[in-house]
Amino acid sequence: MISTQRIVYCPNPICIRPINPVDNRVCANCQTPLIRRYLWVIGSSAATITPGEKVADRYEIIAPRIWLDTQPGKLPDIPSKIPKEIIPYLCLYQQRLHLPVVYGLVRYQTEVANNILLLENVPIDEAGNLYPALTTAWQQATAVRQVYWLWQILQLWQPLSELGVATSLLIPNNLRVQGWCVRLLQLQQLGQPTLKDLGECWQSLVVNAKTQVANDLQKIVQQMCSGEVEYQDIVTQLNSLLLTSAAELPLSIKVAGASDKGPEGLIQNEDTCYPHGKDAIANSLSPQMAIICDGIGGHEGGEVASRLAVQSVKLQIRALLQEVGEQAEIVPPDLLQQQLEACLRVINNVICNCNDEQKRTGTQRMATTMVMAVQVPQRIQTAAGWHSENAHELYLVNIGDSRAYWITRDYCQLLTIDDDVATREVRQARSLYRQALQRPDATALTQALGTKEGELLRPLIQRLIVEEDGILLLCSDGLSDNQLVEESWRDYAVPVLTGELTLEEAVDAWIQLANQKNGHDNVSVVLTHCRVSPDYLVPVTQKKLQIEVVEEKQVEIVLEEAPQPEESEFAASSQVLLDLDISATTQTADNTQPRRQPGVLWLRLLALLLGSATVGLFAWQQLQPQTFHQMCKQLPQGVQQMCPPSRQE
Repeated sequence: MISTQRIVYCPNPICIRPINPVDNRVCANCQTPLIRRYLWVIGSSAATITPGEKVADRYEIIAPRIWLDTQPGKLPDIPSKIPKEIIPYLCLYQQRLHLPVVYGLVRYQTEVANNILLLENVPIDEAGNLYPALTTAWQQATAVRQVYWLWQILQLWQPLSELGVATSLLIPNNLRVQGWCVRLLQLQQLGQPTLKDLGECWQSLVVNAKTQVANDLQKIVQQMCSGEVEYQDIVTQLNSLLLTSAAELPLSIKVAGASDKGPEGLIQNEDTCYPHGKDAIANSLSPQMAIICDGIGGHEGGEVASRLAVQSVKLQIRALLQEVGEQAEIVPPDLLQQQLEACLRVINNVICNCNDEQKRTGTQRMATTMVMAVQVPQRIQTAAGWHSENAHELYLVNIGDSRAYWITRDYCQLLTIDDDVATREVRQARSLYRQALQRPDATALTQALGTKEGELLRPLIQRLIVEEDGILLLCSDGLSDNQLVEESWRDYAVPVLTGELTLEEAVDAWIQLANQKNGHDNVSVVLTHCRVSPDYLVPVTQKKLQIEVVEEKQVEIVLEEAPQPEESEFAASSQVLLDLDISATTQTADNTQPRRQPGVLWLRLLALLLGSATVGLFAWQQLQPQTFHQMCKQLPQGVQQMCPPSRQE
């Protein structure tokens, strides 16, 4: 049982009375939010230390291998040379949703042999208890969740195998679950297991699988155990089972968003979001898409880049969804991910060429971050034999430091990873994360749309399956800075899930919170409320959160008309692109028309991607023909012929 005498120090370095009971949410003296950082420890001597003891005068032993850092504002001990055994943790940092992160080392009893490795971002709840093992939670899970857990393990198999730590996926007690998400306690470097070994590990699970998926899972596992099947074949079969199972669930999605300039001292709003105000009602893409772009480059730069990115991606996603909806078979996730990445490259090159044409260099080059969620409603035949219009796939695209969170009544999960210097140093195994954060340039961006050529982009694209009620929160760093979402989600998201607050009111409340608590930047928030439960709550309208406002300020309500952008002297080519009318809705594919096979999807999607950008590119061609044709030459040879000929030709 957790001791009521446990304490934690305030992370504020100038707090004069920093000691607080661990149950406090904020410091009793200075009101700074308190951090409860529970760690998982690895080392031969770690298991011998008695709970209740304190190590290095800061780490309190909660339970075997679970320690509480009572001084989380203090940098942990970090080795001058990174030990070889922790390299996989660093190289796999992009998988931090599923894997722990190295925190530091502790030398126990002054002997090098007794060094203890500390891991953070581990599957431990806020009370210091481990999340349940997958094997423990298996029988109580729904059929969809059982398949989803196995799918996540299969997706981790290749990256972990490449670094020699795939054995970590074969140890039952090492696999923990936080709702839908599979999380690992630690990485194990023991041997080189095969797909057959993984199948044998799954045998005990599929025996107790839910009836509607048990037979299919058993067939898949039998193939794995035979040792005669390729990894990609198993991926295809498991993906099909996952989508056919998920498609049987009901799905209701509602989206609301808004963007605010922020404090009075800020001149313009470089953020752009979708939907914005009545976009949520008027545009055919809502609620299938949510976007936030945070512009970089100042007035006439960042605001142009962010608006141009949102306008362009809406065109391309509309075309992509139309083509996917006409397919006769399931479009695999790797193909959809590649097409989403192709969309980003088109947008990137348009912004990049605009920079070149306007002779913008260095910090004057305009660019934008982007976080985008696309719900792809593939038509699919369910396991029960009827046709569903939605396979519950949600694709998440991220470049830069705008963020996405998944929030339920029980937890808040950060889904994205910032593209900044600190992350780069960790992924290249040059630094531990806490050490990298000490750099003066730690938060400087390493990626954004428009800063460099499109082929150099490395966006993070993930596929999620919507199989539980929750809220997807997209936001710019005006809200996410200073861990504001992690500290406040219970007060601002849970009331939506319980029907006490409308989605539009919650957007307004998040923006007010950001302006009050952070108040240094523009802020954009887009909330997507996903429901799969059969009982639909009726939100209580006009129930506002009581927010203490330091300075009276008008914040936009999402159901009002979106404000007109401030007048600015945009370059003519940029203004034409931004003024394009893209509000026309896409006609739904007629069910009587023959549906296309995915084999022809590659060429058709490439054509649609180019075609969807044609309106903007046509304007660019008319105003800057030389730059336009230079850009066309960068496209694949099979697509270059779709570009209009140069006047010189």
